Amino acid sequence: MKNEPLRYLQNAKELLNKSPIEDNDYIDVKYVQEACSTAYLAVLKAIDEYLLKRGITEKKLPRSVDGYREALRKYGTIHNGNLLRKFDNLYHELHIAGYYRGDLKSAGVLKELLKDVRFFIEKVRV
Repeated sequence: MKNEPLRYLQNAKELLNKSPIEDNDYIDVKYVQEACSTAYLAVLKAIDEYLLKRGITEKKLPRSVDGYREALRKYGTIHNGNLLRKFDNLYHELHIAGYYRGDLKSAGVLKELLKDVRFFIEKVRV
């Protein structure tokens, strides 16, 4: 399970590569939505790994966005006070705007979001 978050992130990149780009915008929203969903799952997998290392059992892992927020408040802010804010940003950008609403199309914005996901994964692993 150690490389799961990075595997999901790689899958997200591969999904984005399936969509053509015109004028720096992805034109096939289906692949963008799938990529955003997969990148968000990479974030959740990274948090799960983090919590498991801290003794949380698989049965006790969060099952909702509020559960993940609470877990980061309880276990994450001791190590890095920005984790919760970064999680919230990725939740809103990837899950809500990218996946749920399909509002993200800019190749530049999506490229930066995927960098943010990698940064988050690395921070959580510390």
